[in-house]
Amino acid sequence: MGIPVREDREGCCFMPNELLDMGCVELREQIASGAVKSVKAAEAVFDSIAKIEPVVGAYISTFEEQAMTQAKQIDAKLAAGEKVGMLAGVPIAIKDNMCTTFGATTCASKILESFHAPYNATVVERLLAAGAVIIGKTNMDEFAMGSSTENSGLKKTVNPWDTERVPGGSSGGSAAAVAARLCFAALGSDTGGSIRQPAGFCGVVGLKPTYGRVSRLGLVAYGSSLDQIGPLTRNVADCALMMNVIAGHDPADSTSADEANAPVCDYLAKFDEPVEGLRIGVVPEFSAGAEQEVANTIGEAIEVYKKLGVEIVDVNMPHLEYAIAAYYVIATAEASSNLARYDGVHYGHRSDKAGDYIEVYTKSRAEGFGQEVKRRIMLGTYALSSGYYDAYYLKALKVRNLIRGDFTKAFERCDCLMMPVSPTTAFKQGEKVADPLQMYLADVYTIGANLAGVPGISVPCGFDGDGLPIGLQILGPVFAEDKLLRIARMFEAQTDWHRRKPALIE
Repeated sequence: MGIPVREDREGCCFMPNELLDMGCVELREQIASGAVKSVKAAEAVFDSIAKIEPVVGAYISTFEEQAMTQAKQIDAKLAAGEKVGMLAGVPIAIKDNMCTTFGATTCASKILESFHAPYNATVVERLLAAGAVIIGKTNMDEFAMGSSTENSGLKKTVNPWDTERVPGGSSGGSAAAVAARLCFAALGSDTGGSIRQPAGFCGVVGLKPTYGRVSRLGLVAYGSSLDQIGPLTRNVADCALMMNVIAGHDPADSTSADEANAPVCDYLAKFDEPVEGLRIGVVPEFSAGAEQEVANTIGEAIEVYKKLGVEIVDVNMPHLEYAIAAYYVIATAEASSNLARYDGVHYGHRSDKAGDYIEVYTKSRAEGFGQEVKRRIMLGTYALSSGYYDAYYLKALKVRNLIRGDFTKAFERCDCLMMPVSPTTAFKQGEKVADPLQMYLADVYTIGANLAGVPGISVPCGFDGDGLPIGLQILGPVFAEDKLLRIARMFEAQTDWHRRKPALIE
C-alpha cells in the first residue's frame, strides 16, 4: 500500500502514526489480513484523542471501554475464522444527534444533557452490524442549528488546520475528528449543508445522500423534510464504503426510499471507473459572492476535469436566489414543530424553579435551549402562525418546488453541477456570532440541494493563502450517489489534496 511495514514489540506491522494515516478501506483490509489488530487501531485512536482532543474538542463523549471490547471481539472472530462485516475493526465516530443506547444523546444542548435513548438509530445498528468500533459522539451546533459549531451548548470545537478558526457546522465535531485523526470516519447530518460545509472547512470528504437514501430513524429531527445522514471521511473510497453500510430502505422510516424504486448498488464496485462523456454544469448564480481565492481554486479544479476531456455546460437556475429565504422559513417552521416536545415533561431538562405546569414548560425551555435555537423556534412559530402561514410557509413551499424544477431541468443537460461549498474558507471563532444573517449566508451554496433533495459531495481541492482548506462541491441527480462518487474520484485520482493533514498532528 506504499506504507513502510515494520514490526513493533506487540506484533503490529505498523507504527501508530502509520495506522492513523490509513483510510477505512485500507485499514479494513489490513485488519482482515491479520497485519493489524483491531485493538491496535483502537488504541492508536484513543492515544491520539488523549493528546489532541483537549485542543480540538471534537467529542462530547467517548466510549473507550466499550470500544476496546468491540475491538477484542473482532480480533477473536478473525482468529476463529468467523465472518465479519464490511467495517470490522474500523474506529468510527457518530454525531451526537443520533440515538444510541450507550452514552447520552445530547444534540449538544443543555435540555438533553442527561437524555439516554431507549434504542439505537438505524444507522448505528448498521455500523455495529458491520463490525465498526464506535469511538464516541461528536460535538455539533445545538440541535444542528448553525454553520460553525459555535452554537453548541456543551463545549467548543476548533478547526484542526487553525485553532482560531471554526470547523464549520453543524457537523463540525465529526469533520474535525476525521481531519485530526481522532477517528477513521464519522457520521454527520445535513439539513442545509451541515456535512458538506464542515467537510470543506476541515479538508475532508463529506457526502449528503439523496433525501430518503439513508434511514432517518433515530436521528433527532431539526427539519424533517430536509435532514439526511451521511459520512465524513478522509477520501472518496472511504465515503463509498460507508455508504455501502448505511444506505438502503428502512421499513421503520416512512421517509426511507423503497428499494424497488431506488435500489442501492455496491458503491465501490465501479468506483475507479471514470464517467464517460461527462458533462459538468456550471451555474452563474452559484458563482457570485465567493471570495476570489475560493472562486479561483474552484476554477482550477474544473480545469482538472477539462484535461480529462469533459464537457462544460452553462446552466441557468433562476430560482436559486430565493433558496436562502425559502430554506429559513421551511427549516425554522419544522424546527418549531419538532422541538415542541422538549418541554420538561415529555422530554428534556426540567426546571427546578417552576411552579405550575405553564412555568415548568416556559422555564425549562428558557433554561435548556440556547440563543440560536430560541431564535429559530420563534422564526418558525411566526411563519406558522394564523394570518402568516399562507404568506410565508405556503409561499416558501411553492418556491421550493420551483427550485426542485430548476435542478430537474439542469440534470437533463448535464451529469452533475460544480460550485464552491462555501463563499469563504473557515472564518475566525466569534467572527459571525453577533450577525446571524451573515452566518446564514455561509450556507448559500449548499441549501439548494436540501430543498431539492438531491445528493451532494464536498472534496478537498486546494488551500487559500492562510493554509485553510477549500472544498469543491459536486451535486448530482436524485439517487445517483454511485455516479457522484465516481465523478469525485476522477478529481481525487488526479490530485493529492486529500492526503494533506494539519500541522497539529504532524
